Amino acid sequence: MMIKNGFSRYLVLAAAAAVFTGCGSLDGPLARTAEDAGQATASSTSPSAERSPSARPVPPGSQGASGAPSLPPAAPAGIPGAYHRWGLDRPLDKPPPAPAAKPLLAPVEPSGEGLPPVIRRVRTNDRVVFLTIDDGIEKDPRFVEQARDLGLPFTGFLTDNVIGDHYDYFDELQRLGNSMGNHTLTHPSLAGRDYDSQRQEICGQQENLRNHLGRQPRLFRPPYGAYDDTTLRAAADCGAQTVVLWRAEMEPGGLAYRSGGSLQPGDIVLAHFRGPEQLEGKSMTDMITELVRSIQEQGFTVARLEDYV
Repeated sequence: MMIKNGFSRYLVLAAAAAVFTGCGSLDGPLARTAEDAGQATASSTSPSAERSPSARPVPPGSQGASGAPSLPPAAPAGIPGAYHRWGLDRPLDKPPPAPAAKPLLAPVEPSGEGLPPVIRRVRTNDRVVFLTIDDGIEKDPRFVEQARDLGLPFTGFLTDNVIGDHYDYFDELQRLGNSMGNHTLTHPSLAGRDYDSQRQEICGQQENLRNHLGRQPRLFRPPYGAYDDTTLRAAADCGAQTVVLWRAEMEPGGLAYRSGGSLQPGDIVLAHFRGPEQLEGKSMTDMITELVRSIQEQGFTVARLEDYV
């Protein structure tokens, strides 16, 4: 892990230990899941129907310096033949062209009026899944090389207190064509907290990402997947347009699924910026190789989430 010596190292490692405990686990403290969405407490505002992303207004503050919406750069292309370097027997297939019109969202439950939709998957028949990588504990320079070599598209969801003063690492990944989303300042379980504390966690990280990476995130992921209506209201007020959960998660033993035993078109897959200390001796690049191989074996490739959402 590329962490400077001194007090900042202590703070980042202590934060990493707190984030790692239960972070993203399928057994973690989820306030709502796809399975229990129908039993969730109803919003105090009237629910709205599914909406196309093109129909959603651009929230205040989501524009770049020129006033235009802050869009991600072009998706990564990859280097021919470089897959051998990472232990793969074939390259990652190029995904289909980005849809001309983004598909209707597939929210896990109706959102209240004016609140961002919550999704676990994308509505598509394309044989694609979407990789998301959380937190930012591990900052392995070889992963930058791997992502560049493979042309691996992903969305990072970053937590400030495990990144410290190392946003430059994630800026390098962003320059490859990978967007960075919001995963709060300190990775708390947000559900049940008051509005002001939730807003501080979300808006504070929006500001950090805008200042350090030059882009206003459109996507937000609540730590542990835990959220309530207050979370959605705070996220909307901070400029988030979509709340992104996941249907499959990469664990040290392989992919785990919320339902069924395999990937489905449009699944959102969760992984983490982690290293040997958290991955039972494996490096982050080892984990990514295993994940890509599993995706390929199931007949899928990886597309960029922002091209569909």
